[in-house]
Amino acid sequence: MGEALWAELLKIRRSRLPWLTTLAFTIVAVVCGMFMFILADPARARALGLLGDKAQLSGASADWPGYLALLAQAVGVGGLLIYGITAIWLFGREFSDRTATDLLALPTSRIAIVAAKFTLATLWALILALWMCLLGLLIGTVLGLPGWSAAIAVHGLTRILITGALSAVLTTPLALAASIGRGYLPAVAVMFVIVFTAQVIAALGYGAYFPWSVPALYAGLAGPDQDPPGALGIVLVLATATAGVLMTIAWWRRADHTR
Repeated sequence: MGEALWAELLKIRRSRLPWLTTLAFTIVAVVCGMFMFILADPARARALGLLGDKAQLSGASADWPGYLALLAQAVGVGGLLIYGITAIWLFGREFSDRTATDLLALPTSRIAIVAAKFTLATLWALILALWMCLLGLLIGTVLGLPGWSAAIAVHGLTRILITGALSAVLTTPLALAASIGRGYLPAVAVMFVIVFTAQVIAALGYGAYFPWSVPALYAGLAGPDQDPPGALGIVLVLATATAGVLMTIAWWRRADHTR
């Protein structure tokens, strides 16, 4: 396991993807801060025209609770895409770069290889969520948003972290898709289908029963009138994540790796 982790860390360190995902989260935080900047001054929002209208449509309030809630909602929607890309890259690159057979020829168990990839995907997601929290605190402070309190900050940051965790664990089926598809493109197609379906099902009011809709609902994207997903939604998320891990391990153990 140690050797597998070291090898995966080396691949990550030499890749540009960690910086790109960090940049993506940075842009999200800055855009959410821009919405707060516009909402803080209605006259400015009207002067900016369409951008001001979009900010008003966000339903957020220009204060700390509104900003932290908006960040959580952004993680609930965009987190699945960004975390999904990292999972797809970790598993799909071995086949796209044609290094899968070389990797499996090493004296390291296939379970250790898969476990190392999932471990680093989890740590990667955690670091990005923490980065979002840090940026949220920094940008909110620069904007001078009202409504600050320790309790509000803890509640808002906890929501961001939990939303990120829910989105991250739901990428395990994408790792399976990248493995079965032996590359990036099949898994990316599966990811877009999942994201589209999650939006449709949530709009129909059944998001609490579809695992990939649960993170956005938990973040409050459906609005204050919509009840957050209950225990069943969380159980479905954990069951989906567990099934993705177990099926990925089973595939790597039993598949005929010819390339």
